[in-house]
Amino acid sequence: MKVLLDPGHGQNTKGKRSPIWEDGSQLFEWEFTRDVCRRIEKRLTRLKIPSEIIVKEAIDISLPVRVRRADEIYAREDCFLISVHGNAVDEGPGEGWEVWTADEDKNKEKKIESDRLATFLFASAKAVLYGYKTRSDYSDGDPDRESKFYITTKPKCPSVLTENLFYTDPEECRFMMSDFGRELIAKLHVFGIQSYLNQRI
Repeated sequence: MKVLLDPGHGQNTKGKRSPIWEDGSQLFEWEFTRDVCRRIEKRLTRLKIPSEIIVKEAIDISLPVRVRRADEIYAREDCFLISVHGNAVDEGPGEGWEVWTADEDKNKEKKIESDRLATFLFASAKAVLYGYKTRSDYSDGDPDRESKFYITTKPKCPSVLTENLFYTDPEECRFMMSDFGRELIAKLHVFGIQSYLNQRI
């Protein structure tokens, strides 16, 4: 299967950035997501796992266009999509890592595979991110959180969205800005992908 990587937002997206910290540093979500996706792609290439970043532009690409790009690839070859994001809250710092799937889907097979992929990614995040919190919702028996996000509901292929810590939290944002942190976030995605693919063999 090919892994489709969708880096969230763009340099022209309003907001989607951390506060300016005391040392003058600031995280921009569009830059973070593109860097992490490139790191994931590089690791997957070394493992000979096919992958493609569906948004190579720095500017934001609309959700319908993102979905159309994914669907065009899915029409030619088996694939699944991971949309990579950083998290934020308006009040308070927020904390932790989480993964989202569609709350419902007419395509039951897609829903099952999306949930399964999310479960493997969650387990990987719990193992790789050491002391950082993993945010879950087990009300339906699995750890992913569910919503009507366009990028998880509209693609024809299995699709999930990862929120890779909170850039409104000073400690988590420093981790997200660091090379070490970005490598670990890329690694957790790759480990989760490997586990998901292995169970399909």
